[in-house]
Formats: sequence, C-alpha cells, structure tokens
Amino acid sequence: MSKKIPYRFYLTEDQMPTQWYNLRADMKEQPDPLLNPGTLEPLREEELYPIFCKELAAQEMDSKTRYFDIPEEIQEMYKIYRPSPLIRAYNLEKELGTPAKIYYKFEGNNTSGSHKLNSAIAQAYYAKKQGLTSLTTETGAGQWGTALSEACAYFGIPLTVYMVKCSFEQKPFRKAVMQTFDADVIPSPSETTQIGKKILAENPGTTGSLGCAISEAVEKATTTEGCRYVLGSVLNQVLLHQSIIGLEAKKAMELLEVYPDIVIGCAGGGSNLGGLIAPFMRDKLVDNKDIRFIAVEPASCPSLTRGKYAYDFCDTGKVTPMAKMYTLGCSFIPSANHAGGLRYHGMSPILSKLYHDGYMEAVSYEQTAVFEAAKLFARVETILPAPESSHAIKGAIEEALKCKETGEEKTILFGLTGTGYFDMTAYSAFHDGKMVDYIPTDEELEKAFEKLPKVDK
Repeated sequence: MSKKIPYRFYLTEDQMPTQWYNLRADMKEQPDPLLNPGTLEPLREEELYPIFCKELAAQEMDSKTRYFDIPEEIQEMYKIYRPSPLIRAYNLEKELGTPAKIYYKFEGNNTSGSHKLNSAIAQAYYAKKQGLTSLTTETGAGQWGTALSEACAYFGIPLTVYMVKCSFEQKPFRKAVMQTFDADVIPSPSETTQIGKKILAENPGTTGSLGCAISEAVEKATTTEGCRYVLGSVLNQVLLHQSIIGLEAKKAMELLEVYPDIVIGCAGGGSNLGGLIAPFMRDKLVDNKDIRFIAVEPASCPSLTRGKYAYDFCDTGKVTPMAKMYTLGCSFIPSANHAGGLRYHGMSPILSKLYHDGYMEAVSYEQTAVFEAAKLFARVETILPAPESSHAIKGAIEEALKCKETGEEKTILFGLTGTGYFDMTAYSAFHDGKMVDYIPTDEELEKAFEKLPKVDK
C-alpha cells in the first residue's frame, strides 16, 4: 500500500535550513559578468559599494562559495513565518482527472503575502549591520515593497519605495500596508528625481515599469548620505536568499519520499523561480537527474520566450551596471497588465544563462487564461492566488493535463509565491469581462531591441 501523503507538510523548526545555497558554484558555465556602463569592463566588487551594502555586494560577485551561513538574527525572524508548507493539491488533481501528483510550495503565510520577505529580511539586516541610515527600493505589484517595509520596520531603518504607477493606482491598499510599516511610498515615474522627470518628459502619461522605478530608487540611494539601494529580484544575491524556498521544498519531499519530475515557477525577474529550482537544478547539473524546469511568464512581457540574450541596462534610466540576460530592452514599457510583479524587461542573469544553455524551458500565457487557472485553483484549493503565482498554476495545470492524455504519473512541483487579496481590482476586471489581453507586436519589440547597448563581449 502506498504511503499516504498529507495535504500540508511542514518541516520542524530544527529541520529548517541554516545556510543559503549558491547555485553558481555548481554551474558548468558561469553567467557573463556585470559590466561597468562607462568602461564596459567587468565590474569590480568595490564599484557596487555606492549602491549596495558591502556584504550584499560580496554575495553578488561570489560564484565559488557553495553555501552561505544564514546569520542567527535572520534565522530568528525567519522562524516567525517559516517553514512554509509543502502542499499536495489533491483537489486540483481530482478536478483535472489527472494521474499526475501535484505539489506546491506556499509562500503566502506572512504579512507581505509573498516569498519576498525571505530576501527583504536579509537585505535589511546587512544594512543595519553596516550602520546605514536609510534604504530605497522599487516595487511592482507591491509585494516586495511590503516585504521590505516590514523588514525595515523590524530593524529600525527608514525606507523609500518607488512603486510602479499603474500598480500604485490599481492597488491602493498595498500602499496602506507599506505606510503601516512607516515606508514613504512614491508612484513612479515621479517628479522627485531627475531621472523620473526625464522619463515623464519623454513619455507623458506613462504607467511606469520596474525599470523606471529602479532608476529612481538608485538615484535616491546614490545622492543621499548613508543610504543604499536594495532590489527584490534579478540579482544573484536575491536568488541566493530565496534558495531557502527550494531547500525547504527538497527536504520536505525527501522526508515524504517523493521527487519532482517537473518544477514550475512564474518568471518576472527570477527571484522565486531561481529560489525554488536551485537545489533541484544542482541535482540536474551535478548528478544528471532527469528533471524539467519550466519558467512561466506573461505574454505581455515575454523576456525569455521573445527577448534577446544580450547585455542591457537593468533600469530604464541607464544608471545601473549592465547585465547579460534575456531582455526586451530597458526602454520597453510593458502594458499595464495585472501581474505587476512580472512587468520587468529582463531576466536574472543566472536563469538567463541556464535557459540559454538548455537546462530550462519557458512558456508564456495571456492573462485571461492565467486568471481562468487562478479561479479554478481558488475554487478547489481554497487559496486565492496572486496574479503572478497564477502563471505557475496555469503551467502546472497544462503539464497535468498532458499527463492525463498520456497516462503518465509524473510528480509536479510549482511555486505558489503569494496570495491575491490585494489584487481584487484585477479579479473584478476578470469577472466583469473587462480584462484585455495584450501581446506586444514584433515591431514594438524591435524598436526596443534597436536601442540595446552595443557591447562587443
């Protein structure tokens, strides 16, 4: 008789990871280095000090240290809301009539409502340790801004958040939560920075993008004494912190004596996907495990599926270092779709390299199809998912239906990155038939590609 798997499985406190895993240490080929935009030479660690905390800059540049100890102070805050549950989606399996076994790692059981708190705590801790007096950041859907507000309040650090304008307008309650934690929230692009004024002059009425908000936050950090910038996705350091998701998931599956055939995550900048797949990708790279990895992105902002693998700026204002990544071009402004956390023009250099080298797949879906999947999931699993997470749900459903056709009993693991309770405007638009799918034309993408920096590397 097969072992009965519980609906929800939690690690015990003493089973929680005490180290983060650095996937770069096991990659067969490293991502290309960050470049200094002025010299086009590989960036040195000390050149990041005016932007990032020194410890975070060191983590960003380290491709050799396999495991980083999680400081005790961070572990203590993690224990407030971690470990997060690994859930068997029995009801979804039944609804789909699939022989597939579906699991999801749920990261929404904290005030921020998402996985973002895992890195926010780490970054706020290192800022406090360095003696910094304030931080700046950007946020798309508001999950990162909420998480960092919470972490900064915990460590007593003032925070300024530049929130993508369309999300600022669509999600006023996210602003209220951030203000509860004493963050200063500004819609981006804004008139408070020189870069913001320039973007507004060139694109009056723009709804903004993560690239715009990053530019403003970096300008604020580099022109304010004792201030540094922190980012919630894309960067190597963020994927390092988010590896706790995959480490917990793998440990839980080992204890349940199961192992995934397919691992799926939504993809915007890459933080949750990179964190979820990290230890499983290690198994593929080192132990040659036969496992598929699928990145699911919005059709309105398809950096992996339709982007170029090239050096590009990480922000619209072109003030950040340049990264080799799949990109739609830093001048590309995505449509004001509702998955605000996925509205970024580029993808993590780590994930871009893995995708480019054939270790990972990518698909994109239109948002109405994604919300259909979200509605089905909410109805049978009783969790209202965030629009971002719903892309992973859609991907998991599609793979489970393939198993139904073939009769294969594959094990699917996906990341449920957060809850959708601040996304009711989007859900209302969907239910009222007002949600519109938008897919950029080849001509629109080519205009942005033409502006990519010319780098002979």
